[in-house]
Amino acid sequence: MDYVYASELSGAERDRLLTLEEDTFTDLKGIEVSSKKLSIAISAFANTAGGDLYIGISETEIMGMKSRYWRGFADQEAANGHIQSLVALFPLGGEFSYGFLRAPGSTGLVLHIQVARTATIAKAHGNKVYRRFGAQNLEVKGAALEALRLAKGVESYEKQTVDVSLSSVTNSSVLKEFVKNVVPHQTPKAFLQKQNLIRGGKPTVAALLLFAEEPQAALPKRSGIKLYRYATSGVPTRETLAGVPKSIEGPIITMIRSAVAETTSMIECIQKLGPKGFEPVVYPVETLHEILTNALLHRDYSIASDVHVRIFDNRVEVESPGILPGQVTVKNILHEQFARNGMLVRLINKFPDPPNKDIGEGLNTAFRAMQKLRLKAPVIKESENSVLVDIRHEPMASPAESVMDYLENHPEIKNGVARELTGITSENTMKEVFLKLAKSGLIERVPGKQGASAAWRKTTASPHSHD
Repeated sequence: MDYVYASELSGAERDRLLTLEEDTFTDLKGIEVSSKKLSIAISAFANTAGGDLYIGISETEIMGMKSRYWRGFADQEAANGHIQSLVALFPLGGEFSYGFLRAPGSTGLVLHIQVARTATIAKAHGNKVYRRFGAQNLEVKGAALEALRLAKGVESYEKQTVDVSLSSVTNSSVLKEFVKNVVPHQTPKAFLQKQNLIRGGKPTVAALLLFAEEPQAALPKRSGIKLYRYATSGVPTRETLAGVPKSIEGPIITMIRSAVAETTSMIECIQKLGPKGFEPVVYPVETLHEILTNALLHRDYSIASDVHVRIFDNRVEVESPGILPGQVTVKNILHEQFARNGMLVRLINKFPDPPNKDIGEGLNTAFRAMQKLRLKAPVIKESENSVLVDIRHEPMASPAESVMDYLENHPEIKNGVARELTGITSENTMKEVFLKLAKSGLIERVPGKQGASAAWRKTTASPHSHD
């Protein structure tokens, strides 16, 4: 093993390490941990979301109270066995990296292993597969292992056959129109066979999603879009649901276009307080288009759930079934590419004016479009079974700038109005913004208005005021 530079921790950093909570992303072990248990931890992290493993942290129990202490390896060579066993299991080395930690007054070196989420299934000793659940490493087998393969994109549900008549695809007007532009010209059935969209005389999931006129008839509750309008900026409830949720069905290319149009139509009815008063809410169509396209093309079709689009007064949420595929994470999603449904992505790109015209640029386009409108970038969150994109209608301007912009068009501003304008929920936090502006000499309290009527106005000396 090559010598690796050991990082020096301060006493405070060491103490923080000793009190770390073991969870989905963190595990601490003593130097006695066996190669087998080490491989289980690496497999679990690699098959979940990645994480940090610290070897050289021991635990003792005194009078029922557990406490940790630093007891590392005597030197780097003493950790050779652990590292060699990892290299033997993961020869490419992409699943993990390692380094050593040293702390003043503490014995030995702690081995710090950083594990990345892998695009393939990471196996431990004995070819067993594990995932991380909280602070536990649990074996995955049977149906759960198959679900993990689909989630990671090792196997794609789009290739599975569906027990329906082949004519539901070969006779569809969508496919007949599509093959007119295929070079060289082919019959619908010949095209499907050449593209491996037929297996054993049955259409695949991809064939139905792309070319059937009603894929939802064969793939119920896993191939549509549900649109909801909530008349609130808070948590969605039955009481705040405005109207009946709308279902969007049809082949993927039709659903993408319909979903963008319907979402835009619902948004146009929303009014939001702006610098000049109430104004219609505007989101860039490019952002809605790219995020909805991603949600349909990259979702996990093995999960019996539709794509959900929730429209609120201050945001749009797009929730897509399944975790991010392969090596893609929330942090690297704008730079990494991995197509769970490669057949869908490739073939939909052959339609005239395809929705994924610039493959690999979709989300970047969505983020740039928000920036052009001076709106904050979308936020991407991953849960255990889905990916949620939160598109907020929040200006990039600071709260202070929003207040001064509003006072350019209005004589005064109250705390409640300012909170609605800036998205700040705390009355006291908003008050602090006012006080900072007042300290800078930009605004002053409106005389004679106290309590609920309290308001602020520009000072006559304010550089923002009119001549």
